Amino acid sequence: MQAVVMAGGEGSRLRPLTINRPKPMVQIVNKPCLGHIFDLLLRHGIDEAFVTLQYLASVIQDSYGDGGGLGMRLRYTVEETPLGTGGSVRQIGDDLDGTFLVISGDALTDIDLSKIIAFHKQREAAVTLTLVHVPNPLEYGVVITNEDGRIAKFLEKPSWGEVFSDTINTGIYVMEPRVLKRYAVGEVFDFSKDLFPKLLAEGEPLFGYVADGYWTDIGSIAEYARANADLLQGKVRTAPLGRELMPGVVVNGDVEIDPTARITGPVFLGEGAKIGAHVEIVGPTVLRDYVSVDVGAVVDRSIVWRNTYIGERAELHGAIVGRQCALKARVVLEEGSVVGDHSVVNEHARVRAQVKIWPDKQVESGAVVGSSLIWGAQGRRALFGRFGVTGLVNIDLTPEFVARLGAAYASTLPLGATITMNRDQHRSSRMLKRGLMSGIVSAGVDVADLSQAPLPIGRFHTRRIGAAGGVHVRISPFDVRVCDVKFFDRQALDMDKAQERKVENVFFREDLRRVSHEDVGRIFESARVGEAYSEAFLAEVARKREIAEAKYKIVVNYSHGTAAQYLPQLLNALEVDVVAINGVVSENVGSRSFEEFQDELRELAVLVPALGASLGVIIDAGGEKVFVVDDRGRVVNDMHFLAAFTALSVRSSPGVVAVPVYAPSSIESVVATSGGRVQRVRASAEAQMSLAAREHPLLVGDGVGGFIFPRFHPSFDGLFATVRLLELLAATKQKLSDVVDATPPIHVARLQVSCPWEQKGRVMRMLAQDPQTEKTRQVDGVKHQNDGEWVLVLPDADRPLFNVYAEAPDDDRAWTLVHEYAERLERLRVGD
Repeated sequence: MQAVVMAGGEGSRLRPLTINRPKPMVQIVNKPCLGHIFDLLLRHGIDEAFVTLQYLASVIQDSYGDGGGLGMRLRYTVEETPLGTGGSVRQIGDDLDGTFLVISGDALTDIDLSKIIAFHKQREAAVTLTLVHVPNPLEYGVVITNEDGRIAKFLEKPSWGEVFSDTINTGIYVMEPRVLKRYAVGEVFDFSKDLFPKLLAEGEPLFGYVADGYWTDIGSIAEYARANADLLQGKVRTAPLGRELMPGVVVNGDVEIDPTARITGPVFLGEGAKIGAHVEIVGPTVLRDYVSVDVGAVVDRSIVWRNTYIGERAELHGAIVGRQCALKARVVLEEGSVVGDHSVVNEHARVRAQVKIWPDKQVESGAVVGSSLIWGAQGRRALFGRFGVTGLVNIDLTPEFVARLGAAYASTLPLGATITMNRDQHRSSRMLKRGLMSGIVSAGVDVADLSQAPLPIGRFHTRRIGAAGGVHVRISPFDVRVCDVKFFDRQALDMDKAQERKVENVFFREDLRRVSHEDVGRIFESARVGEAYSEAFLAEVARKREIAEAKYKIVVNYSHGTAAQYLPQLLNALEVDVVAINGVVSENVGSRSFEEFQDELRELAVLVPALGASLGVIIDAGGEKVFVVDDRGRVVNDMHFLAAFTALSVRSSPGVVAVPVYAPSSIESVVATSGGRVQRVRASAEAQMSLAAREHPLLVGDGVGGFIFPRFHPSFDGLFATVRLLELLAATKQKLSDVVDATPPIHVARLQVSCPWEQKGRVMRMLAQDPQTEKTRQVDGVKHQNDGEWVLVLPDADRPLFNVYAEAPDDDRAWTLVHEYAERLERLRVGD
């Protein structure tokens, strides 16, 4: 059988290790990753392979030649431009003489290829995909199969809400040549995104073989370090790495070890390695050929490539050092730091955790290099979370960090594009906004500065001026020590996952666009920010006369936010009498605790009836969400308010209202009675705003105080929600208390259940296999429905936990259900 080895990867997330070599040539213990793949092929009797190349192709060609040194026959094909996985293989399709195997050259595996080939032939498959179970399936293509192994569905890099399995595609395929004929030579196509879905739709026999054994994609620095450790610890079945010199210490050739050195395995020492007096080495550690470790140095869980010198009393802790480097006396490399090839770190210098040094660099004596954003001991999982890029002010989010973040974001936009920048009232937000702004203009993008305005106004203005995107900086609603940096697309919606990944890739590989002085971006104040919003706002209010005639008096708590600069004038124009609370915009006031928020709700509940007001509203500091008290002084539960508001809206103007998957089922009957229809949407704000922009429903509500009115603009807007509520009440001549009383009570309980990241995918797979899962459409998470009750298990995107929701005929039953499912999730987690 012939094999096709995909070896064109650039490995941008492995930089600086891949600056001078393609990703498959990164060393894993004793040889390049590609070398381990060739060994695997030979163990299964495959000695002829085509190798597809692109990035630094000559490095691989020069290293392996025609394959004679390996006992193989190798032929190469070099892509001038990327053709995708399918396009690469199609290039050599006419040279394939029968069933063939496709395998990635940049993954480490010991999977039994012979069993996969036998399975393929037994099933008479067109394509057999090799599948494995992984703890975190988000970065891979998830594959769902039937009991006989036939493939039922593909999910390309799902979100947690779409994870119904932890079985992923390894990129190892056994294929029949005929399947390639659907595309022409030179045509760009991908196996996973294009060919396989097409074959599935045509009814071709596609099978998945769930393999035992070891498999990992060497996709990041952390995964690279882990692969080395796994190989050292014997987790990968492979040829011997060398001879065992002492327990836990394997050498590959002659080495020199001082008798006073202390070595705790597993440790690999390459040819000519020299270990000095009083050196301490703690495994898993790899010291490749001709590495010299001087007196008293400490090398702890580190990987050091060939011809590198480690000076006297230097310390390496969880570090990676490239080829031909010099780390001089008393240098310290902290956890996760990486030093590129041919670099020199001079005496007493310290390289901070997670910092990368590019090849051919000099670090001055005594210097402390860099400061990275770190979340937890293993570093940050990704830049973006549910609320944008989030971190502690001046610890995680520093001016220098956000300047680089701004430059990374701008580098993904066209040169000369314009974006808007906005912030809340806090001085920390102002500091970070200015750092972001400097990075953005450094990459040749203009900034329309909105100064400080509520988030809905920032989004509205971004759409109005046709900007390429926008940035909003705010103090977190939950912790005044934390800031959120939110990025918008040209529709002023939260950036989608693809856009976020693009920014992350530029940021992490530090591939920032640097423009000449003529192309540095401009910063200018954007005109008529408030005026344009106010004009459009009032134009959208159709019943101004009815509002004025109702002579409303309302109490508004502005949360010291920037909404206090805009909403009073709008309410005044509508002749609404307002009693303002916390209406002074303060740069020192930020978020509040849950207890403080509840205290303010109780205060509002006392004030509204005491003042004879029609209702009371708390608008959050960002201006997006509203929380209400009715005319009788009752705090209206968020879900109850969602049901009441949607019913009121549909009664006035029949149409579709969109609510999240965790909203109560009773909303369907309430809305249907009023002549409308409910559409379910995923739980994320990005999904809800995208639906609003795409499908223009009458209303979108998130069940936690957020409302979108797509006819006005497709973003959450607490200012407009306040006025729209008054308008609907005026049109129906009802009090809010009447509407609330006419809405059936809501009985929804919510509980959070902890689950380690690495187990979430497996738990969701097992839960999704329950027969009850088939009783409901899996829009987001897994929902079980039975006899008027339901339970929804929704994996949290940012934290190692599940959100469990339940609705039942009464509160006690709802709480019983969430606790039952919490116990069930725990049993699944521990494997009971």
